[in-house]
Amino acid sequence: MATRGSRSEKVKRIFQQFDTNRDGGLNRDEMAALVVAVNPRVKFSDEQINAILDEVFRTYGEFIDGEKGLTYDGLLRTYDDGAGDVDRDFDALGLELNFDENKGASIVSEASSSSIADERVIESQKKQRTVAWAVSPHHGIVFDDTWKLVDDLEILLKRLKAKQAKDAKFRNDNFDAYSDAGWSRELGASAELSEKRVYWEESGPDYALFVKELGALRSRADGARSREEAFDGHMAIGRVLYEHQLFKEALICFKRSCELQPMDVRPHFRAGNCLYVLGKSKEAKEEFLLALESAEAGGNQWGYLLPQIYVNLGIALEGEGMVLSACEYYREAAILCPTHYRALKLLGSALFGVGEYRAAVKALEEAIFMKPDYADAHCDLASALHGMGEDERAIEVFQKAIDLKPGHVDALYNLGGLYMDLGRFQRASEMYTRVLAVWPNHWRAQLNKAVSLLGAGETEEAKKALKEALKMTNRVELHDAIYHLKQLQKKKVKTNGGTNGEAAFVIMDPSKFKTLGEKTTLRQDLGNALQIRAFQRLTRLNRCEVDLLKKEMNETDVPVSYSGSGGPQKSIRKPNLEEVLRKLLNFLKPETFQGAVKAINEKILSVLDETGSGRVDLGMFYAVLAPLCSGPPDKRKRIAFDALLWRPVNEGGSHIRKVDAVQYIKLLRAIFIPSHGASEMLEVHGETDTSMVSFNEFLIMFNDPDWGFGILSTLLKLETGDRNRHERHVCSVCRYPIIGSRFKEAQQLETTKMLYL
Repeated sequence: MATRGSRSEKVKRIFQQFDTNRDGGLNRDEMAALVVAVNPRVKFSDEQINAILDEVFRTYGEFIDGEKGLTYDGLLRTYDDGAGDVDRDFDALGLELNFDENKGASIVSEASSSSIADERVIESQKKQRTVAWAVSPHHGIVFDDTWKLVDDLEILLKRLKAKQAKDAKFRNDNFDAYSDAGWSRELGASAELSEKRVYWEESGPDYALFVKELGALRSRADGARSREEAFDGHMAIGRVLYEHQLFKEALICFKRSCELQPMDVRPHFRAGNCLYVLGKSKEAKEEFLLALESAEAGGNQWGYLLPQIYVNLGIALEGEGMVLSACEYYREAAILCPTHYRALKLLGSALFGVGEYRAAVKALEEAIFMKPDYADAHCDLASALHGMGEDERAIEVFQKAIDLKPGHVDALYNLGGLYMDLGRFQRASEMYTRVLAVWPNHWRAQLNKAVSLLGAGETEEAKKALKEALKMTNRVELHDAIYHLKQLQKKKVKTNGGTNGEAAFVIMDPSKFKTLGEKTTLRQDLGNALQIRAFQRLTRLNRCEVDLLKKEMNETDVPVSYSGSGGPQKSIRKPNLEEVLRKLLNFLKPETFQGAVKAINEKILSVLDETGSGRVDLGMFYAVLAPLCSGPPDKRKRIAFDALLWRPVNEGGSHIRKVDAVQYIKLLRAIFIPSHGASEMLEVHGETDTSMVSFNEFLIMFNDPDWGFGILSTLLKLETGDRNRHERHVCSVCRYPIIGSRFKEAQQLETTKMLYL
C-alpha cells in the first residue's frame, strides 16, 4: 500500500523539477515545460499550450501567487481534481522518491506483535505508514486520537490478511485486462481498485473475530469527546476499510458519519462509492444526490469535489440504464474541470451508448488528447467510428488500444465483431482466441469464435468451439446452433453454389413474385411493417400497455414553453424524457432499457428534435409511441388523438387543429416509413390551415393507406402471427423452426410462384 506521504511527495518532486527559478511557483513558461514533458508523445502547438495554461490559471486562480505562478498546493489540487495521473507523470519524468527518513518518504514496516497496544510505534513512524489521503487538507485526519484508531485498524487488517492467506482464503486477482470503468480514482475508488480486486472470505471465524474487533473500534470512535471527533474517527476507519476493499464494513462507517454530520458532503460521497461497488446503483445514486445537494448548499467549500460527484453520479445512473441522464452529469463535470479526461471519456462512451456517434467521437478525441495512453478511450472511440461506418480508421484505433494494453478484452472482442461485420472471419477468430486467452470462460467470445470459424469454412473447428461454448453456458441458442451444424453435416447433396454441405437454393427475381389476391400485402409495405415490428421488439414497446401513456399524461405536470416558431409546447429535455420512458418500461433490466433508449433516440427523438435543441414535444412523443404500444388498435388510435389533444395548442377542447394532425401523420411516416419521410416533412412547415378535426375525421386520415398510417393493420397481423410458435414448420435449408408470420407458396398453371402474408 502507498505510504501516507508518497503521493504528495511525488507532486512535490514534480513541482521542484520545474520550479527552475526556485521562487515557489510555476509561471507560464515553467507550466508549459511541465505539460510538454509529461506528454512526450504529443506535439502541442503554441495555441494548444496557451489554451491549456489559460484554463489552469483560470480554474486554479486561488492558488496563483502573483507573478510566481501556480503554487505547490495548486499543483496538488490539479491532480486531486483528476487533471493528471501522478504516478504516470512521475514515471514519465524519470523521477525517484528520496527515501531519506527525515523527509517523510520512507516505508516503515508494520509491527507484528499479538497485542494492539504493544504494536503501536512512535508518532513519526505512524505518520509515515498511513495512506496518502490522511494528510490531504480536504479529507484527511484532524484529531490525534483518530491516528490511534487507524493504526489499530491497520494491525487488525494485517492479522486478518495473514490468517486468510495462510488458509488460502484471501484472493487478490489481477483485473488489469478488464476495462477501467472510468471511476474517479483520486476521490472515488483507489487507483488500484480497477486493476486488482481483493476477495475476502467472510464466512469463517477469522472474519467474525475481525468484525467483532472492528465493532470495538467503532465504539471507541463513538465515545470520542466531541461529535466532530467521532465523525473524524468513523470517516478515517471507513477510508482504511475502503482502501482494503472491505466495502460492506466501510459503508457502515460512512453511514454513521452521515448521521453525525448530515450536511457534510464527504460521507455521502463515500457511501455512494461503496454502494456502487456493491452493485446497488439506485442507492448509490441517492447518496450522490445528497452529496450534490450538500455541496451546492455549502458554497465554495466543496467546489473541489463537485466534478467527482458529477462523474460518479453519472456512473451510478448508467448502472440503472439511465444513460441520457448520465451524459448531463458528465458534461457538468467537464465544464467545471475541463482537464478532467475521465469525465470526457465517460461522456463519449455514454453518447456512443445512445447512438450519438459524432458527439461521442468528439468527446473521446478530447479525452485522448489530454491522456494519449488512455486505452479505454481508444477502445470506445473505435467503437463510435465503427458506428459511423469509418471501419478502417476504427481498426487502427482498436489496434492502438491493444498496443497500449495488450490484454484489453473489450478492444479485442469489439475488433473481432468488426472483422465479422467486414467478412474477415479468420481475423475475427484470432481476436476471439486472444479474448479467451485473457478470459477463458467468456462464452460469448467462444460462441463468436465458432461463428467466425464457420464463416471461414472451418466446420470441424467451429463444431469444437461450439461444444466448448456449451460447456461454459447452457443457453438454448447454443443447442440450436449445434443442431444446425449436425444438419449441415447430414446434407451431403451436390449443390450448384451451396457450401459446407448446404443444399442448393434458387435466387428469384422479385418481379416474378405476384400477389395471390387483393388482400395480399405489398412487398414494400410488408418490409416496412417488419422493420417496425423489429423496433417494437427491440424497445419492448409491445409489452407496454397503451393505457400507461394516458395515465402519464394525466399525472405529469409539464410546464408550457415556447419554441422558436412561437407556439406553446409541453416540451421536456431528453434526460427528463428518459425518466418518463423508465416508468413506461419499468419491467426492463438496466442493460435492456439502455438498448431501448438507444433505439428510440436514433429512430424517434432524432426526428422529433430536428433542430438539435435537446428538447422534445412530449405530447407529440406520446402520440408517436401510441400505435406501437400493446392494446386494441382502436384504443391506440384514441390515445394518439388524446396525446395531440393534450398539447397546449389543442388543450381544453374535443377537436385538434388539422395542421397538427397532418404534422403527426407525416412524422409517423418520416420515422417508420423513411422512404417517404424527409420530403413529406418539408411540406408541413408554413402550413396556415386553421380548421379543426374531430376524432372520426382523424381516424380517416390515420387509416388512409396512401397518405396515413394504414400500415398499422399489417403490423397488427405481424403481432398476432408472432404468437404462432408450435405448428412444426421448419426451414427447408437450415431446419430451424419457423415462428411468427409465414408466407405460403401457391402455384398456378404458368407455375409462377406466389407468396402472401
